[in-house]
Amino acid sequence: MGAEEAGRMIAAIPGWTLEEEGKGIRREFRFRNFAEAMRFAWQVGELAEAEGHHPDLSVGWGYCTVRFRTHSIKGLHENDFIMAAKVGRLAPP
Repeated sequence: MGAEEAGRMIAAIPGWTLEEEGKGIRREFRFRNFAEAMRFAWQVGELAEAEGHHPDLSVGWGYCTVRFRTHSIKGLHENDFIMAAKVGRLAPP
């Protein structure tokens, strides 16, 4: 996927940003404490397993960062954006 198409697709998923020169997307979700961040990470993991499309996760006190990049193509695929939208719907308002 080219940078122009990635730019159009990222606009449809609020809160997410392009990284790695347009070869990945990321979003940091904030929580009140570590336990809430871990619960969210667990939900993301269950979704990823069900969909067969796995992000990289970083979890710490009050945050969970989710990154998507299709490793087999060393860049972004439409599925990365679909999964990002689904992950965004898991986050509390």
